[in-house]
Amino acid sequence: MTDDVRDPRPVLRLEGIVKTFPGVRALDGVALSVLAGEVHALMGENGAGKSTLMKVLGGLHQPDEGTIYIAERPVKMTSPMHAKAEGVVFIHQELSLADELTVAENIFLGALPRKSLGRVDWARLYGDTDRILSRLNVGFDAKTRVGDLSIANQQMVEIARALTVDPRAVIFDEPTASLTDAEKVVLFEVIADLQARGVGVIYISHRMEEIFRITDRITVLRDGQYRGTLNTAETNEEEVTQLMIGRSLDLSRNASHHELGEIALEVRGLSCGKLFHDVDFHVRRGEVLGFYGLVGAGRTEIAETLFGLREPSAGEILLNGESVRIASPQDAIARGISLVPEDRKGQGLVLGMNCRDNMTLPQVGALRSGPFVSGGAEVEIFDKYHKKLDIRTPGWRQTVGNLSGGNQQKIVIGKWLSMHPEVLIVDEPTRGIDVGSKSEIHNLIRDLAAQGYAVIVISSEMPEVLHVSDRIVAMFSGQVMRTFTSEEVTEDSLIQAISGIEPGRAA
Repeated sequence: MTDDVRDPRPVLRLEGIVKTFPGVRALDGVALSVLAGEVHALMGENGAGKSTLMKVLGGLHQPDEGTIYIAERPVKMTSPMHAKAEGVVFIHQELSLADELTVAENIFLGALPRKSLGRVDWARLYGDTDRILSRLNVGFDAKTRVGDLSIANQQMVEIARALTVDPRAVIFDEPTASLTDAEKVVLFEVIADLQARGVGVIYISHRMEEIFRITDRITVLRDGQYRGTLNTAETNEEEVTQLMIGRSLDLSRNASHHELGEIALEVRGLSCGKLFHDVDFHVRRGEVLGFYGLVGAGRTEIAETLFGLREPSAGEILLNGESVRIASPQDAIARGISLVPEDRKGQGLVLGMNCRDNMTLPQVGALRSGPFVSGGAEVEIFDKYHKKLDIRTPGWRQTVGNLSGGNQQKIVIGKWLSMHPEVLIVDEPTRGIDVGSKSEIHNLIRDLAAQGYAVIVISSEMPEVLHVSDRIVAMFSGQVMRTFTSEEVTEDSLIQAISGIEPGRAA
């Protein structure tokens, strides 16, 4: 960052922001100041007030008290369009694209270039779009239908929208949640370019390694209150965590203190077309088996095959020593295999339904009393796992979409535990979850293993897989490279394995 870009005056400032909803004081005198040319992290647990603060800044909510300043000029944001007109651009975690339209139409939606008589200037539209896309180094063009893109590429379209205007400030909300490592590098280059142009960047993320890699300052919220602003170069993860949750976290390696049982699940020579091939592994009762690898290594595809979502092309699956055929999720559930999917909102929950109905959804048929579902039996199941998993919700009637990410994940886990599985597969257990809730989920996974469950954890985060696993399966390009015990694994050996480097061949 060049010294002449950094302006001591903030491009935006929020002072004394208060926002109250019925029964909840979501923001209580919050302050935030973002300088020109800086990347400013906004951190806090789910429910800390980050989203509400950004909705106030974006004109979706009107504050009960407090003032928003743009370049030291007080403004009242009346709508998202007003915020954009003031130079405040949002890149949301939840995609808001029109699948049937092209990339160009999505990027310039509401501001299509026009010729005389109001006709769309298609040549200019496609030309302007391709110039923006060239800065992002993506593998698609302006005329590509958005619905044909991967989730990661759709996220890049969202980012491209921010480059169509001359913003004062750009807000990134969990921008790397669905990006590959290569796409993250491109995103960070875009952010560096915005910095060089004097744009202020607000970066919301739960990923500590990203926060300490690209940000200049960190503002922390807790329980709707401002807890402080730190210079990134002068702090550490422990200090930030304590500000966020008011306590320290156990970040040690996993060390099981209970006896492992018999092999619950074994896989021999399992293959699924070009996705993965000749995979061997087993998991015991009371064990957490971690799967770690780069995007495309085949980890999720293995889980989907075990759950009957994909048909294997070769190999054998054994449960309790018996060879079984799993042709559907119904087969998997009947055999005692449950899957907590990577996309909990899209695949694990019905966001408009209440907590009880989400938790009992797979067993509605078994809970019927005549033509009706037994509401009392459903509530009994919910109450059991509500307490067991410490799900923080006022009651079963709460809509799942209103819960924090960590509590949503607990609902999904509770749903499958209520089916009494022998093998529980958890894919990306803490994606999009704050650091405090992560710790709770990690402890829950280890507690489940201690209770005798065989648990498979798939994670893209090395600290997570090291923290919860008794053994770790390292995958590269659809094959198992090595299986490590928690005692023998090192970060270097794990990285070498997932990069396809055989033991002893490292430079």
